[in-house]
Amino acid sequence: METPFGLGALPTLSRSTADRQESLRTNPDRLAERWPNARIVLLDEHARTPVVEGSGTLATRKSQEFGTAPPAEAVFLGEWQGTDYWSMPGRPAGETETVEMAGSWGVIEQVARHEGEIWVDLRGYGDLLDDTSAGLFTTAQALQAWRRQAKFCTRCGSLTELIQLGWASKCTGCGREEYPRTDPAVICLVHDDAGVNGEHVLLARQPIWPPDRYSILAGFVEAGESLEGCVEREIREEVGVEVRDVRYLGSQPWPFPRSIMLGFTARADISSTIVPAEGEIEEAFWVSREEVRAAFANSQLRNAGAVPTPIAGGTRQLVLPGNSSIARVMLAAWAGV
Repeated sequence: METPFGLGALPTLSRSTADRQESLRTNPDRLAERWPNARIVLLDEHARTPVVEGSGTLATRKSQEFGTAPPAEAVFLGEWQGTDYWSMPGRPAGETETVEMAGSWGVIEQVARHEGEIWVDLRGYGDLLDDTSAGLFTTAQALQAWRRQAKFCTRCGSLTELIQLGWASKCTGCGREEYPRTDPAVICLVHDDAGVNGEHVLLARQPIWPPDRYSILAGFVEAGESLEGCVEREIREEVGVEVRDVRYLGSQPWPFPRSIMLGFTARADISSTIVPAEGEIEEAFWVSREEVRAAFANSQLRNAGAVPTPIAGGTRQLVLPGNSSIARVMLAAWAGV
């Protein structure tokens, strides 16, 4: 008997092992005592971090390289297996060479290499990291992005300063405290009414995406709106289709710059007229499970350097979301690959 599909796998950026509970970062004596043995995750101005080349492990630094006590710009990320981890701004310590690697959406990107390390971004490399590294990198980027957008008080406009080891800010003028924001966004896999899980899925592309790139539909939750209501509204706004039987699947942090993606699935009538939202959706159409499976097979060919084949014998190339996205996990679960 067919059962409703689930995620099947944990989204890559949802993986984490470090303990970052508040009691750890509000205990300065403990943190100061453990600082000499701590490890540092570096982030450059483009939110790239060094990874040991050919591995899924962050190339962290010894804390002693940055002084005998945590510097003001250090942010506590958590503790794992007896070691404290922090993040700090940093760059390669010397001249770099440029190498190419597959990045987001499978597009070839140029990255810096220095002394056995490559400086990578989270969106393109996150799925290749081990669980601990993925969690540390995701947290570090989320806090860095928040800090860049929270330098001034939203009440009086004065400069803010970091407190709680990077997990809060305090206004130097009025004393107002603020904490890292996370904007909820829904992402929904819409399938048809055939059977329990349908036989077709609704895919779309935004005008700004690379050619042939398609994904499922997503949008931000508005003030005073439920998650289910957001799913129904966003699908209606973006492609003019009414959905029902909205069901939650799972979530993933998406710090680009500060979102959490809440994954849902819903059903819709495949005969519904699709009306792409002008300026937001360039194209949308129903795709069969066989086509989605073929697209996943083609992504493996691209990663191996081979030429992909047109989907279903036609001319369309269907490039699915990158491995770091929950959208890919949802599509793989639905397609059974």
